[in-house]
Amino acid sequence: MTPVEIVAIAAAGMAAGAINTIVGSGSLLTFPTLLAFGFSPFVANVTNTLGLVPGSFSGAIGYRRELRGQRSRMVRLGTAGGLGGLTGAILLTRLPESAFERIVPLLILFAVALVAIQPRLTRKMAARRLARSDAGHAPEREHPVALVFAVYLTGIYGGYFGAAQGVILIALLGIFIAEDLQRLNAVKNVIAVVINSVAAVLFIADGHVDWPAALVLAVGAIVGGQIGAYVGRRLSPFALRGAIMVVGTIVAVRLLIG
Repeated sequence: MTPVEIVAIAAAGMAAGAINTIVGSGSLLTFPTLLAFGFSPFVANVTNTLGLVPGSFSGAIGYRRELRGQRSRMVRLGTAGGLGGLTGAILLTRLPESAFERIVPLLILFAVALVAIQPRLTRKMAARRLARSDAGHAPEREHPVALVFAVYLTGIYGGYFGAAQGVILIALLGIFIAEDLQRLNAVKNVIAVVINSVAAVLFIADGHVDWPAALVLAVGAIVGGQIGAYVGRRLSPFALRGAIMVVGTIVAVRLLIG
């Protein structure tokens, strides 16, 4: 890699590490960056997954305070996410590469749509809980079977592509669990670590990872994960969300038109 490529990929990794910790969807910055430097969509995807694992782990450590008292929840949902991540990674490595290249623009647009509607979902979840509280109802019961299955399905998506999987996870956790949003975000980060780590192990075994790019991404993502954990408790993600949506849409359109 040239010095320019190293700096650009490291910067994208740092931004993605922070974004993934705060809201999810950081891959919508790193994946296009790898594509711009000539990586095929398949290699860019598996390299991106591996490179961002350390950043997800860094972000989860940064949120360790909010993880207290959630051990059983993390184990249950992390296991479901890991199994889903394994399933998705197997699908990615066993299906023809051309199949991934055809579907990836649609997956990116799906991820962009999720980023766009996340604030509305969050407001609806908060309004529903406030209404129940005002009506004197007890907090909603956590629905373990439905939530575990939903996290498993999200893990499949994460293992196959993964952009905005954090957005899906935080929405699911907010729907099924009556809990402070920051604590749910901490759990989301742990689940994402498990999904991406399981998928990354399979990608390493399959031998399609570009190691120099993955290592540069990882260094940037580790720094970004700590930044995201610090900023995430203070930042309104409105402008960040807008930038992600613009970048993701441009990349999806470019891939669609060839």
